[in-house]
Amino acid sequence: MSDLVQDTRETLERHEHLAHGEPDPHGRRIALLIGILAAILAICDMSERSSQNAYLAHHIAVSDQYAFLQARETRALVLNQSATLLDALPSTPQTAKAAVAARAEALRLTADSDHGNGVHQIQTRAAAETKARDAALARYEWFEIITSALQIAIVLASVSVVTRIHSIAFLGGALGIAAAGLAVLVVSGVV
Repeated sequence: MSDLVQDTRETLERHEHLAHGEPDPHGRRIALLIGILAAILAICDMSERSSQNAYLAHHIAVSDQYAFLQARETRALVLNQSATLLDALPSTPQTAKAAVAARAEALRLTADSDHGNGVHQIQTRAAAETKARDAALARYEWFEIITSALQIAIVLASVSVVTRIHSIAFLGGALGIAAAGLAVLVVSGVV
């Protein structure tokens, strides 16, 4: 029993000595690396969400523009069909026939005006929104890749602390630097 007590005391003394010993410089450096990678990850995650919101907003705007264009074309079609029906009506008195013909012509003019005026502008706005939507989707997809790479880099750095294998930390750091560089390229519009 005295051997057990003696071993226990020696173990406690060793742990106490280790607690007061020099801190692990590898652990501190990796903790700093993890903190930096986590900050970059948070910024990229916000950018990813922002890109996703921009994509959705532009997608809705594209749908609105094309729906408006379709509504104008449908209105023009209905007006032209109404004019055709008015032309086909039998009317006996000359004054009634002239009034119906005038009304049919007014409907045709309105239909031509609706179909011609603003259609080009609507199509231009829809094309611009489509381009902005596609760019936002591309940014969103790039930020998904970047955030995944940063998460993997953080995991690798964490594993290096536990295993004390420095090459894993370097791999995590390199992956984090590459992901941060890619994020800069995406934000600047190069990619």
